[in-house]
Amino acid sequence: MKKTVLNQAHQRHGARLVEFGGFEMPVWYSALTEEHHAVRTRAGVFDLCHMGRFEVVGDDPVAALDRVLTRDVASMKKGQVCYSLVCKEDGGVLDDILVYRLPDRWWLVVNAGNRDKLLPWFAEHLTGAKIIDHSESLAMVALQGPLAARLLAPHIERPKGRSLETLGYYRVGAATVNLTGTPLPGWISRTGYTGEDGFEIYVDSEHAESVFDALLQLSDDVQPCGLGCRDTLRLEAGMPLYGHELSEESDPISAGLEFGVGLNKTTAFIGQAALQEIHTAGPTRQLRGFTVEGRRPARQGASILHEGRIVGEVTSGSPSPTLGVPIACGYVEASLAEDAPLQVDLGRQTPDLKAHPLPFYRKDAEKVN
Repeated sequence: MKKTVLNQAHQRHGARLVEFGGFEMPVWYSALTEEHHAVRTRAGVFDLCHMGRFEVVGDDPVAALDRVLTRDVASMKKGQVCYSLVCKEDGGVLDDILVYRLPDRWWLVVNAGNRDKLLPWFAEHLTGAKIIDHSESLAMVALQGPLAARLLAPHIERPKGRSLETLGYYRVGAATVNLTGTPLPGWISRTGYTGEDGFEIYVDSEHAESVFDALLQLSDDVQPCGLGCRDTLRLEAGMPLYGHELSEESDPISAGLEFGVGLNKTTAFIGQAALQEIHTAGPTRQLRGFTVEGRRPARQGASILHEGRIVGEVTSGSPSPTLGVPIACGYVEASLAEDAPLQVDLGRQTPDLKAHPLPFYRKDAEKVN
């Protein structure tokens, strides 16, 4: 099992470590619900070093990326971050990724479990460009939560004296990180996978542990957070997780991610014809959100029933610390009305599912009704 450069820091801070995406990662340090509420109300620090960080180089990286990504890369502005998907010819999802356009280079951040799969795939399909894997040499640490900007701003220098607060959502830029007593060159982005405001800090891996510790010392309102609350936070925010809502057997149209697919792109991309066909005909199944009657959560793989017939499957489910009820996402037959009576098979129980729009939570409101 692989370990990130922050593995010893996790052990020092008392994390419970588990396997995730081939890495030994913290699932929690104190308690999942406590860490969840910390991010919703204050700030939490996350290790993201398990994710893949790829630089794209070549004579024409824009044209090369446009042929393999679903988004219109050529239209991206300098400093922009873009959510995109990598698909097979049949529209199946190889990964969902973030594309970073820095002033002088292009970067991709990919899911940890797909890093080894994508490297040879890009080598075969990325015509006119190639990937340089910086995953080991470049660390990625996140500070997420409503206090993140205020706490981090005094320690980040941006070019031309720009403040951290002026960095827009889904934007990235160069930065000097002044957290450890020594100014560190790097860059910073403002995306997040929690439904809250937050930042991702990129510095050389040799400085990762000192940056991680320094973030925890910013305030008593900051605490380390593991994958457990990252999952409940992203589920409340309606964000997909590869291996759950997305896989090589699922497509972005059925997953409700059509915003991430440039069907009208000038440059054809791998999977475009298949996705256009699904879009035109309409998907046969749809990803929907639900609350679960009772207190027992529905877990991935549980069958969704309508009048005793299996009509779908749960992709993610958990108690929602914010809403106080179990929530779930799952694929169901698209022909079923939104208000069709559904149940979930939990073995000895088949509690009702109540349709709930995605996301379950937005940071500008406690929940979405």
